[in-house]
Amino acid sequence: MQSLTRRQLFTRRRQPAVRPPWALAEEAFVSACTRCGDCIRMCEAQVLIKGDGGFPEFDASRGECTFCEVCVQACTTHALDLAQASVQPARPVLSEACIAQKGVECRICGDQCEAEAIVFRPRPGGRFEPELNLTACTGCGACVAPCPVRAIVLKPVTQEVVG
Repeated sequence: MQSLTRRQLFTRRRQPAVRPPWALAEEAFVSACTRCGDCIRMCEAQVLIKGDGGFPEFDASRGECTFCEVCVQACTTHALDLAQASVQPARPVLSEACIAQKGVECRICGDQCEAEAIVFRPRPGGRFEPELNLTACTGCGACVAPCPVRAIVLKPVTQEVVG
C-alpha cells in the first residue's frame, strides 16, 4: 500500500495529479518544486496549469504535450529532470461513456493519436471499438480534448492503470 503525505490525507482529490513530463517521483517532486510557475509560463503548448497546492499539473483537456522540453529547461530546481525521470506523465483510461463502445461510429481519439496507440478493432455486429496499446502510448494527451463525451482521462503512470 502506498503511504500518503499529510496533505493527501486531509484533502479529497478525485485522482492523483498528472505532473508535467520528466517530473520526479511524486514525493521528490513535491519536495523539489518551489511552485514558481516558470514551467507553466514557458509551456509552449499551454497544457501546464497551477494545480492543487500551486504545483504544476498537466491538463490534457487544454491540448497535447509536444514534449518540447522547454518546461524542463525552465525548472531551476530540477523537479523536472531529463536525466532522472520518465518522460511519460500519464496514460489514457477509457471510461464507459465512450460512444464507440456503445455502437456509435466515433474514431476521433484514434485519429488524434500520432503514436497509433489507439486502434479500432472490428467486433461482432460490424462495429469498431477502441483498443489501447499502452506500450505505444506516449502520454501526450492528444486523445483527451477532442473526445465529444469526455470518455478519456489521463492517470499518472505511477498509478495502476487498467486499459
